[in-house]
Amino acid sequence: MKKTMSEKLTANFIRHIINNDMTNGKIPNGIVTRFPPEPNGFLHIGHAKSMCLNFGLSSEFSGHCNLRFDDTNPEKENKEYVAAIKEDVSWLGFNAEDKCFHASDYFGQLHDFAIELISNSKAYVDSQSAEEIRLSRGTLTKAGTASPFRERTVEENLFLFEQMQEGKLPEGSHVLRALIDMDSPNINMRDPTLYRIRQSVHHRTGEKWCIYPMYDFTHCISDALEGVTHSLCTLEFEDHRPLYEWVLENITINVIPKQIEFARLDLSYTLTSKRKLLELVDGNHVSGWDDPRLPTLKGMRKRGYPPEAIRDFCERIGVTKKQATIDMTVLENCVREELDRTSRRAMAVLRPVKIVLENFPEDKIEWIEVPNHPKDPSLGKRKIPLSRTLYIEHDDFMEVPPKKFFRLSVGSEVRLRYAYGISCKQVIKDKQGNIIELRCTYDPGTGGGKTSDGRKIKGIIHWVSASQGVPVIVNLLDRLFNVEEPWSSENFTDNINEQSLDVCTTAIAEPLLAQSATSDVFQFERLGYFCREKTELNSEIIFNRTATLRDTWAKMSKS
Repeated sequence: MKKTMSEKLTANFIRHIINNDMTNGKIPNGIVTRFPPEPNGFLHIGHAKSMCLNFGLSSEFSGHCNLRFDDTNPEKENKEYVAAIKEDVSWLGFNAEDKCFHASDYFGQLHDFAIELISNSKAYVDSQSAEEIRLSRGTLTKAGTASPFRERTVEENLFLFEQMQEGKLPEGSHVLRALIDMDSPNINMRDPTLYRIRQSVHHRTGEKWCIYPMYDFTHCISDALEGVTHSLCTLEFEDHRPLYEWVLENITINVIPKQIEFARLDLSYTLTSKRKLLELVDGNHVSGWDDPRLPTLKGMRKRGYPPEAIRDFCERIGVTKKQATIDMTVLENCVREELDRTSRRAMAVLRPVKIVLENFPEDKIEWIEVPNHPKDPSLGKRKIPLSRTLYIEHDDFMEVPPKKFFRLSVGSEVRLRYAYGISCKQVIKDKQGNIIELRCTYDPGTGGGKTSDGRKIKGIIHWVSASQGVPVIVNLLDRLFNVEEPWSSENFTDNINEQSLDVCTTAIAEPLLAQSATSDVFQFERLGYFCREKTELNSEIIFNRTATLRDTWAKMSKS
């Protein structure tokens, strides 16, 4: 019996921390987490891990999770990304509307907190260039150098900060920096930038603001304003935690959330870097952000990955402090398990060879009732047509078969799936020697899985009626890269798997697939799982291969 998600929950250090906080009475009313994507791109499988963690833990510990858009960079953000992210969150099974916020909701309060820091001599306006500031911060082994503007008076800083906000100073001429410690061993604490000038139109606030807060200033305050109890983020923010706490400790605010870091998701044979994914899209290495070979949630949805499988995957891989690469087979196995349980069966032939059953009446169509799923009667039954002329897979016939070849050959007998045993009598070829037709006979005494004389038929092959079948285009998708860690190569596009997309235009499928809807996933018997792609009205029927029936990558990689 398939376990429910609650039964499959794995222990991890974040669960232990939260459980202790709840037990000790530190969190009396349930926890509050947040999922804070930037609306400057599309979500990928790495975001799914964070999403499942934040939404999952909040539900598990009687709380709620906020969806908060970190929209502090107007030059790269837009409403299209906001809508796409909400769609992805909902598709993965979480509420995208109930607790939905934006960092821009707090621009006024963030500005007031900046004024408070300036007034308390905890922040100053620096007029150095960006390059001068970068050089003055020092290195891991060398202390930073104080800005010549660090000693400005409170009045000067307040005046300049007001000038920045009113748009009276050009971009890049001034920034607001926290006044902390230029000798700190943590470079993030060496007077980090809190605000910069950006005279850009924001997709929500328009032209109201000429200054925009930095992430490290915005994020912690947004967490506190929303009552977040546990701020979960990836390991690259571990060195930022002292700044997170410093900001909240130096402003007038009641809540100081607990920041906890965990290892991000690195998945073999793919990428989760926004910059590199953008390079793949802009370089036309893929068809777009929804290319089904990409690890974006849009791409995975188009490929036919069920959201249940992605949630299962995120739970299985767990949460740790140690960075590690997760093998792609873990995700693919989660997909197979879910689809094996839920997908209807159908028959399709990708590279057809014609068979003529010489003793089957020419004008006869026999409709055979078969189950849509061998283990789930609730998915119903369907009827498939058997006719005199059929198609079988090219690979299911060999003239000179090796030992233990249990498919069709001259003089041998195999069973048509759900139908009769057939024997091949003659092979017809064209002038080039290519097989164009097989002449066979069928044995009506072998219907229903039994033989009249008790003989055994070992091989079973799938088939499609030539007269009743429908033409389909099948995209045979595989892993996008042919190396395990493509991100480790400077020229990562050199490692693109040239066989990651094989378009099969010769496929024929049973009539059921003509009535299928966009995103319907079927198991093409003996071939794998396939998802119908959205196409224009009355255009071709296109299916993307979601997954093979078993892992074939290791064998292919060796060869």
